[in-house]
Amino acid sequence: MEQQTRFTAAPSRKFDDLLRVMHILRNNCPWDRKQTHESIRDLMIEEVYEAIEAIDEGDMAELKKELGDILLHVVFHAEMAQESASFDMGDVIYAIQDKLISRHPHVFGDNDTVAGDSEVVKQNWEKIKQREQGRKSVLQGVPVHLPGLLRAQRMQEKAGAVGFDWQTWPEAWKKLDEEISEFREALETNDRDEQEREFGDLLFSIVNVGRLAGLDAENALRTTNNKFLRRFSYIEESLAKTGRKTSESTLEEMDALWEEAKQKLG
Repeated sequence: MEQQTRFTAAPSRKFDDLLRVMHILRNNCPWDRKQTHESIRDLMIEEVYEAIEAIDEGDMAELKKELGDILLHVVFHAEMAQESASFDMGDVIYAIQDKLISRHPHVFGDNDTVAGDSEVVKQNWEKIKQREQGRKSVLQGVPVHLPGLLRAQRMQEKAGAVGFDWQTWPEAWKKLDEEISEFREALETNDRDEQEREFGDLLFSIVNVGRLAGLDAENALRTTNNKFLRRFSYIEESLAKTGRKTSESTLEEMDALWEEAKQKLG
């Protein structure tokens, strides 16, 4: 068996040291050497969601770790790109600085650009972005792989930034009422494709109403999912104390425990 080379390394606060560790791993660890941009793609998504979970829980210690994991993926991808002479970490750092400077002319520019509030900044950002990238549509910048609710909200925001929008949520509610009726009508048919289309329209309209009311659909649903998890876990734990499972309980019993969970857990 080939003798492995050993390296000396210790944690530090220097970015260059992180790059060095990644370079060593990429050239000496069988697992790291085997990876490609595609093979670790889903892992990067997972790390982002774990960081979001830490933010939701207000756990700063965990957030620190998760941000490190995200940074690892940035460094990993840059290292692989450097191997193929596509770009390196310096290019990544330059590109993001260039973007931040060019899209904040009210801060870094030498003209009379003024941004009185955050909404104006967002609108200017989108206009500059579209001009820089030569996009024919403001919607081209919304990643197709975003979660459905988040993608819907981002598309609505971008369309709204160029004036295609209602001004208030009560105006959008009229469309929501219309979509509710159409979905109900679809459910009374046997056309599954039509039911799915109308369900999608309904979800899109709900996102729109919430957005105009200043709410974030993805955050709202994630909060509700976590609430459901806490309450249902309470039901399972309560039944387990009596030696039973949910499958051995009645709906009435579980509903009563659900109400207990609401009182105790919120």
